[in-house]
Amino acid sequence: MPHVPVMVNEVVAFLEPQKHEIIVDMTFGSGGHSRRILHEQPTVKILAVDRDPLAQSYAKQLAEEFPDRVTPLLGKFSDLPQLLAEEGFGRNSIDSFLFDYGCSSMQFDLPDRGFSLNKNGPLDMRMDGNRDPGIPTAADVLANASEEDLGKIIKYYGEEKQAKKVARAIVESRYLFKRLTTTEELTDLIHTVLSEELANKRRSSTARIFQALRIFVNNELNEINYGLVLAHHYLKLGGRLVTITFHSLEDTIVKRHLLGNLIENCANPLPLKFSSHNFNLEVDDVNQILSSNWKPLHQHVIVPSYDELEANSRCRSAKLRAAVKVK
Repeated sequence: MPHVPVMVNEVVAFLEPQKHEIIVDMTFGSGGHSRRILHEQPTVKILAVDRDPLAQSYAKQLAEEFPDRVTPLLGKFSDLPQLLAEEGFGRNSIDSFLFDYGCSSMQFDLPDRGFSLNKNGPLDMRMDGNRDPGIPTAADVLANASEEDLGKIIKYYGEEKQAKKVARAIVESRYLFKRLTTTEELTDLIHTVLSEELANKRRSSTARIFQALRIFVNNELNEINYGLVLAHHYLKLGGRLVTITFHSLEDTIVKRHLLGNLIENCANPLPLKFSSHNFNLEVDDVNQILSSNWKPLHQHVIVPSYDELEANSRCRSAKLRAAVKVK
């Protein structure tokens, strides 16, 4: 298999698959987690969701290997209502949801997808591939976004301190030489701009800028937020949710959903704090604010074991959170 599933033992332990349950793997990838779940409980059925057509091809292979137990579904998190309706599932009908956010190794390892700064390829970064030609590629964003917008994308989604400096260089490059179209060209530009930085800092900044473009191109944070809303909608009472995040922006959204820190079904951009001494709330209002639809299954966030880190360095930033739907 082209992808090593992260914290697969912990995922199975928290999902606790039971006989005849329906589990939705919302980020199927190449199927590592789903395969383990299918082996763990011989009567479980998997709805294998992924927006990447390549991932769907892996899901179809797994469906042949496990007849009548795997249903491949192609689409984004926000496509879930249509996908589930077509399969006959409604509200409160699913036993468990699994989310493994970010890119899979198979996407990073294919140069023509444009996700990796280590392999030269076109600046694409679309998780949907060519399924929707209307979605702009990373190259399109670099060629058309304003300097201000590029700066915001890099600063917010990449948490990069040199965002303005890099954004200015990207815009200037449009007039000095040809349009940036490959990962190598973008990497070279970033290294030139940050030439005074140490090599390891340049590499970290480049990775953060690539991350920022990928998140923007794929609308990832909005998809994560809506995906969690949908998971709550479709889960049975007592149903389980397991998420694996790989950076702070993802983890913050998950954490605030689980804590109930939401504003109109969106994760509150601020921590849950009361800053005004003149602002009074009734007891019922306070209880409503502090109330959550979820009960955590662990006290502290779960991270990979030392042995797993030694075997798979790509999991080093992974954080697992698991909860039960209580209302």
